[in-house]
Amino acid sequence: MKKKRTIKDITRMKEVGEKITMLTAYDASFARLLDSAGVDVLLVGDSLGMVLLGYESTVPVTMDEMIHHAGAVKRGTENALLVGDMPFMSYQVSIVEAVRNGGRFLKEAGCDAVKLEGGIEVSETVQALVRAGISVMGHIGLTPQTAGQLGGYRVQGKDAESARKLLADARALEKAGAFGVVLECIPDSLAGLITESLTIPTIGIGAGVNCDGQVLVTHDLLGMFDVVPSFVKKYANLAPQMKEAVALFMEEVRSGQYPDDEHSFSMKVDAQTLLAEKDDT
Repeated sequence: MKKKRTIKDITRMKEVGEKITMLTAYDASFARLLDSAGVDVLLVGDSLGMVLLGYESTVPVTMDEMIHHAGAVKRGTENALLVGDMPFMSYQVSIVEAVRNGGRFLKEAGCDAVKLEGGIEVSETVQALVRAGISVMGHIGLTPQTAGQLGGYRVQGKDAESARKLLADARALEKAGAFGVVLECIPDSLAGLITESLTIPTIGIGAGVNCDGQVLVTHDLLGMFDVVPSFVKKYANLAPQMKEAVALFMEEVRSGQYPDDEHSFSMKVDAQTLLAEKDDT
């Protein structure tokens, strides 16, 4: 029987040089598959806004939507560490509100930790969450909730000033008590330098091989979308297979091939004969 992953386990993986795997999950069925495969961390990302709900960005995602999906993922998870993404405006208004919303992920959804975006500017919030007993994973670099302020979805830390800011952000998160930090769309050498400077694990997404672990959106990894970011490697290409399967289903339904005898329930006598029988009860 596999052992439930804890934050201590994830921290220890960095210490011994074992790479950490993290993938997104938004429902029980995907969670069950990923968990049984042995993924270390499942992230209920606010990316569900675009992946599942059809929003143009992560910004419209609400706390209630996140709690709903995080609870579903929890019901499909036995072993992985479960992290819930705090959506836009769930932690920016006040520290009190941030702690209340962070607590909902643990109390209502059963998450082990939360993730929030930002560096130095959210360090006091991270500290308050940790003080309240809520474990926190940070997220710096390209932060999708505030991508507009960063000039869009582009690589961060390419000049000296922004690189120094990212290093300072990572150190501030560690000092505030975060147990790990996601590095998104950062040059690989900078991500490596940040990783070496921290005692907590770094999880890269578009940040090169030098991070302590890697995370991807599962639907991108599986090739369920035609267009994916350049840093994504498609380990499968399910979209064409899914479309082909649906087309075959429709063809067989329309031609009367499905359902056939193998996929139907039969009786020893036909229904007309059965209904004509006298009821002796």
